[in-house]
Amino acid sequence: MIQWEEELDAIKKSGLFRSMPEVSGMPGRLVTIDGRSVLNFSSNNYLGLAGHPKVIEAAVQAARQCGAGATASRLIAGNNETFRNLETFLAEWKQTESALVFGSGYQANIGIISALMDEQDLIVSDELNHASIIDGCKLSRARVLVYPHLQVDQAEKALKSYEARRKLLVTESVFSMDGDTAPLTELSFVCRRWGAMFMVDEAHATGIRGPQGSGLAGELGVTPDIQMGTLGKAVGAAGAYVAGEKCLIDFLINKSRSLIYTTAPPPATVGAALAALKLIKSSQGEQLRCQLHENAQNFNRLLNKSCLVSTPITAIPSHIIPIIIGKSDSAMKISKACLRNGIFAHGIRYPTVPEGTARLRFTLMTDHTPDDLAMAVHVVEKAVEAVIRHY
Repeated sequence: MIQWEEELDAIKKSGLFRSMPEVSGMPGRLVTIDGRSVLNFSSNNYLGLAGHPKVIEAAVQAARQCGAGATASRLIAGNNETFRNLETFLAEWKQTESALVFGSGYQANIGIISALMDEQDLIVSDELNHASIIDGCKLSRARVLVYPHLQVDQAEKALKSYEARRKLLVTESVFSMDGDTAPLTELSFVCRRWGAMFMVDEAHATGIRGPQGSGLAGELGVTPDIQMGTLGKAVGAAGAYVAGEKCLIDFLINKSRSLIYTTAPPPATVGAALAALKLIKSSQGEQLRCQLHENAQNFNRLLNKSCLVSTPITAIPSHIIPIIIGKSDSAMKISKACLRNGIFAHGIRYPTVPEGTARLRFTLMTDHTPDDLAMAVHVVEKAVEAVIRHY
């Protein structure tokens, strides 16, 4: 216990101590934190579907029909009909032979990578890939080469540098902390050239990018060997999926420890995910995506007029927009100042992002109004000014 206290003290002194804010209320642009209603810019509920009446009703109906919990792993007694319905939909939507649902994105990534790869194999991974990908690579015990963010030439150099039984290149499509996109077309070509499997994590593109919200790979006409995505962000429910050839899915059912040795997700979340995906695929989903894109454009315009960015934002607007602060303690002080003034924009620090790049990570939603966006930029400007002036 004493050792833990010492380590916690060291974490606090370094400005990296974490705690969990208590958020209440229905997910949306307004939430309540510590009894105060604030504008929410820290949720992955990009399309607002977590609070959609049809999604909630689908969760209720699934619970009534199949119970509150699955009660067993999927390979024993937990694989009810809700999974079959969802996985059939996912395979059709992703235009693959088959699909498989996991309990979370973290479970999916560690389960996929550690099942497919071992000591005889080579994994090539983008340096800013999510922690779940990094941990999956470690669990696989394969040789792992990390290439500089988005650098296709360095990825190719890594792929051709070692002989291996199997090779895998893995990347996010839309990166969770910066909102930028991977060059999937070029990476796919490199994988074909060097005989590597290509895995794309579409967690933050699912529902947002591509035809019918199917992801960035679909938008670019790329077909990765392994397509992973989450059901707890834009979909507004919980869980994750992998889509691909039937032999891939069968292999994971037999080898993926994070699927085999855990209780299946509750029927309510599976039912909710299917209802949300049907909305995403519909014309209503297209309207929601258009509104989110418009909000991203407006927010970028406001930032370009502010003192918060050193160089103008010229990239295609993303629904994930970081405001880089630098020092961890400064980022957290600014975040707290924003919260006091009605803006919930959580500070993100090392080890989630590289040291020296602490930030406020703004995630936009369809129901943010133009006034919300203007208020957010104004509040952050004032908070930055106050904290920097104090230093």
